Amino acid sequence: MATPSNRHPSIADHPDLDQWIEMGADERIILHTGKVDIGQRISTALALIAAEELDVDYARVDVKRTETDIDPNEGFTAGSMSMQHSGKAIRMASATARRFLLARAAEKLGVEAATLAVEDGLIQSRETNETITYWELMSDGRFDIPVDEDVTVKAPEDHTKVGTSVLTKGMTEIVTGKMHYIHDMVLPDMLNARLVRPPHYLAELKSIDEAVIERLAENNITVVRDGSFIAVVAADEYAAVKAAGQVASAAEWDLKDGLPIGELYEALTANKRISLPVAPGGAPVDEPVPPLEDPPSEAVATVSARFEKPYHMHGSIAPSAGCALFRDNKLTVWTHNQGVYPLRAAMAEALGMAVDDIHIAYVPGSGCYGHNGADDAAFDAALIARAVPGKPVLLKWTRDDEHAWEPYGSAMVCELRGSLDADGKVIDWSHESYGDTFMARPAPGRAGSPAEKLLSTHYMENPLDWPLAPPTMGPHVGVHRNLEPLYTFPEPRLVKNLVRGLPLRVSALRTLGAFANVTAMESFIDELAEAADKSPAEFRLDHLDNERAKDVITALADHMKADQAGQDDSRGSGIAFAQYKNVAAYCAVGIEVEVNDAAEVILHRAWIAADAGEVVDPDGLTAQLEGGLIQAASWTLYEQVTYDGGGITSRDWETYPIIRFDNIPEVKTILMERPGEPFLGAGETVAGPTGGAIVNAIYNAVDLRLRRMPFDPDAIKLAAMQ
Repeated sequence: MATPSNRHPSIADHPDLDQWIEMGADERIILHTGKVDIGQRISTALALIAAEELDVDYARVDVKRTETDIDPNEGFTAGSMSMQHSGKAIRMASATARRFLLARAAEKLGVEAATLAVEDGLIQSRETNETITYWELMSDGRFDIPVDEDVTVKAPEDHTKVGTSVLTKGMTEIVTGKMHYIHDMVLPDMLNARLVRPPHYLAELKSIDEAVIERLAENNITVVRDGSFIAVVAADEYAAVKAAGQVASAAEWDLKDGLPIGELYEALTANKRISLPVAPGGAPVDEPVPPLEDPPSEAVATVSARFEKPYHMHGSIAPSAGCALFRDNKLTVWTHNQGVYPLRAAMAEALGMAVDDIHIAYVPGSGCYGHNGADDAAFDAALIARAVPGKPVLLKWTRDDEHAWEPYGSAMVCELRGSLDADGKVIDWSHESYGDTFMARPAPGRAGSPAEKLLSTHYMENPLDWPLAPPTMGPHVGVHRNLEPLYTFPEPRLVKNLVRGLPLRVSALRTLGAFANVTAMESFIDELAEAADKSPAEFRLDHLDNERAKDVITALADHMKADQAGQDDSRGSGIAFAQYKNVAAYCAVGIEVEVNDAAEVILHRAWIAADAGEVVDPDGLTAQLEGGLIQAASWTLYEQVTYDGGGITSRDWETYPIIRFDNIPEVKTILMERPGEPFLGAGETVAGPTGGAIVNAIYNAVDLRLRRMPFDPDAIKLAAMQ
């Protein structure tokens, strides 16, 4: 029986079955979830789970978009936790519902429940041949029972839907152009808004030419001002766009001292910082950092390396947007953010409103993994709507807004040292990581005020202070995510450094610190393997006790060998491995590259071997893994936020290039079959191994060990000259 200490967190907070499953009209089943679908196909996976447990057709199941007060509060859709949270909750809820419905049917039909069979929601008695549907049994519309966490769910060998290929929920609308995003919203009497941003974070508004504001007012265009926050509102969208340009030209700013422009990677290791050792289990401890001692006397080889990663942006293909209506002192907000409940709490604090007076609904945006501009755009829309009450306001950020004002993923430095004994085993290991916070989502229950993590609260008439995040102390969170190796190294020295005084606004970007940590670690593992005169796969297997980790590495190595990876004289191949957060999915990645005469890295082929526990939606899991590989390849080879004292300079796709279709490799994905095993979050597991595999492949292609991302032609040419 579930006890308070081992209860499923989502069910503990939302114990009623009716909070999860609704028997809808037209004989449909509606699932309620606190997780939003941002392209990762969570809706598809949840529908498959419910269809399996309820014995209904997958096409009959709908997954409702999340709204406050209507759907469960499961925090953020983040951290590769959706299947562990909503997936397991929906499985238990669906099994509870089926048991309840069969018991009610047995009572109605006057037979034993064990004699009943179900097919697509039609219950039939094998004794009398009488039938009744789920929806006939639920004419009153409610279950009025709790979810039973001890309910018996289907055995994996009885599954007929889980693990099969199905049409993704919403895919028909996407491919036919019928999909509507938040940017497409049209509401009665809706107004359109655009922002006028300062040149950079620290600038303050001095004045705006009042004559410009008066001329715009004559054309029914309103300028909303609250301190240094400026927006224009018009019924016509293009009129708002043009007016924003006019107001921008009419605004005068106090630029203060501008952004700090010292050398970034020097600042990462020289600035004031909070340094903490990371203990076994992956959590920092509030103790002095142990000094880096001399290598052990029995070491026959000692290797050291420093890796550097720049700021990365989320780079959402469509800029962020938000829609809001302020009427009768109540606020309704539509947003594509990843946590409607945390955003509501932050908005309530920022606006001085009661939480119950704010309703927030999720509407799809362009898709994003992490804390991009969606929360900020929603709050911007709310600020504007409050200034023009009674009419809905749709605010769209521009490309310039998105690139220059979203919170980025922190730049990082990783310093590693390792020693080998005569048998080629690691006997000494040190890994220090330096970076800014990755934990600045606007959410209650975290350090600091939720409101201060909304961008525009710093430009209002009474601005909030910029947040200063304390170090996160949980296992594998923030800068220290995947800092702890899964390999069996004796007493590794692991240090997290939370650095202060860095120039750019940062928060959660997919994988947090794991991308830099795993890329650095896995590149360094190859260096140690070379020093030990062992193959990269052999060296990794020699240092692993975890059989599932060994399985993905072995599967990867076998497929790459069969496919003759890196055998062409002009190409090199590399591998890398990680278990995300040391508790989620296992993933090994292989990459085959060529470095051409222009020093461009050409990605030819890629292999992914992954173990994500029980696989519910194999096509969705494959898409997540392959999409994560492409995103990580883009980070590794192309992406870098640039800035100077006057602000962000990478404000478009020319100055912030991302990977294009002409460099997408052919990908082979191998999924390990683990029926009945717990779900393991897989969305972020592939990123770090991809970065490490690319570093190792470049080395094997051109004998250059690269240290600073992005590994573009300039980086490769510089390395070749050293």
